[in-house]
Amino acid sequence: MDVQILGGLSVRENGVSITPTAAAPRQVLALLTAFAGQVVPVTVLTEELWPSGAPRGARTELATHIAELRALIARALHESEDPGVPDGWGERRTADAVLVSLPGGYRLDTGGGVHDIGRFERAAGAGYRAMDAGDLARASLRLGEALALWRGEPYAGVAAGPCLLREIERLESARLSVLDQWVEAQLGLGRHEEILSELPGLAARYATNEPLQAHLMVALLRCGRHEEALAVYERLCAILRRETGMEPSARLRRLQHSVLALRHTRVAAAGSRALRPAASGEGVFGYGSEPEPGYAPRAAAPADGVPTVTWYGSGRPRVPAQQPLRTDPVTTGVAIAV
Repeated sequence: MDVQILGGLSVRENGVSITPTAAAPRQVLALLTAFAGQVVPVTVLTEELWPSGAPRGARTELATHIAELRALIARALHESEDPGVPDGWGERRTADAVLVSLPGGYRLDTGGGVHDIGRFERAAGAGYRAMDAGDLARASLRLGEALALWRGEPYAGVAAGPCLLREIERLESARLSVLDQWVEAQLGLGRHEEILSELPGLAARYATNEPLQAHLMVALLRCGRHEEALAVYERLCAILRRETGMEPSARLRRLQHSVLALRHTRVAAAGSRALRPAASGEGVFGYGSEPEPGYAPRAAAPADGVPTVTWYGSGRPRVPAQQPLRTDPVTTGVAIAV
């Protein structure tokens, strides 16, 4: 049995759809696929269907939905049978063996088929491990594979009760974590120009997600678009104040201060270069007239009085772009080296 959830519910047995069109059995099947291979208690199923309280006869109605699903499974199994195999040769799956009744609940046995959530989690896990190992190219590849499995909203088209809503929230959170790490890997590989084609749209969709806003600021900053980077911060401030009454975190404020300082530094440096030629090997960043590619300058007060910048999260003099900064492999890492 193949199950697709990440962009609408699709369940197929040997290539034949068993996804019902009616809302209630579709909702039951969705919950069973969310916990495929596990027993889903009757109490959970009834709460999902009737969150405000199960009516009299709820268990009978649930049993009717289960029977409808078994009928769809039986038809799919029959249509997929090989007519050339005589009866009694080999073990055939039955609807009761696919959708199993157990004391207190039901279990959907997918028979080792493909489940897109399982594929997503395996690819994401491989990507996180690659990030931990510093292999940004592999991390970018595997995290990108995980994101490519998403065709839309999870369980789109299914009436979601409390249990499915929690599962949808969990999946969306996992998707955001993978997206955050994928963008961080792209930045670490120096692909800031490439991701600017899609990063603004992602930042607009997740307008209050601070890691994505920070990633967008860094990508813009690396492209020399200081004013646009500052505009991202101001937009985030406005949205947070309006929706939550809060200000951006201290980390985002430090990033904004770094952008302001860098803008001031480059303006001052341009004025200084217009007045006098720079000595060989001298520059306002301490590493020549321009910062070395992929490195952030160290906070210090150079002899000419022009401040340099410490990027958020960096405690070292220089931070290679190939070493993304992160606090954990899942949720809050933000690459800031510019």
